[in-house]
Amino acid sequence: MKRRILVIDDDAAVLSMVEEVLAYEHFEVMALDNAHNAIEAIQQFGPDIVLLDYLIGHINGGDLCYLIKSNPDTHHIPVIIISAYPKVFGSLGEYTSDAFIPKPFDMDGLLRTIDDCIAQSESLSFKNSIG
Repeated sequence: MKRRILVIDDDAAVLSMVEEVLAYEHFEVMALDNAHNAIEAIQQFGPDIVLLDYLIGHINGGDLCYLIKSNPDTHHIPVIIISAYPKVFGSLGEYTSDAFIPKPFDMDGLLRTIDDCIAQSESLSFKNSIG
């Protein structure tokens, strides 16, 4: 079964490149160029992980991450924030993201981070299921 990734970024070039690479790596990808329907997309698509730009138009991706992580239905989904603003890294604890990737990034590093977050999420799910 393919892993599902929701990618949200308003930079068309980044979105297209990430979508193409993830599809090549056998992920099922849903790509959004804005965050207006992100929660609805998460509920309908059921991603295994969310890759989220920190600034999406006029929306703070960190706040969206916090909404995802504070919702009982979606809190288990790993969220990776990507950003061209390195100072964002200092505020990650406030947003409860699972990882941070600075732009520009290399695709191998992105794939490793995605794999690490999914493995950590699966490990937590397994531990919770056995008590």
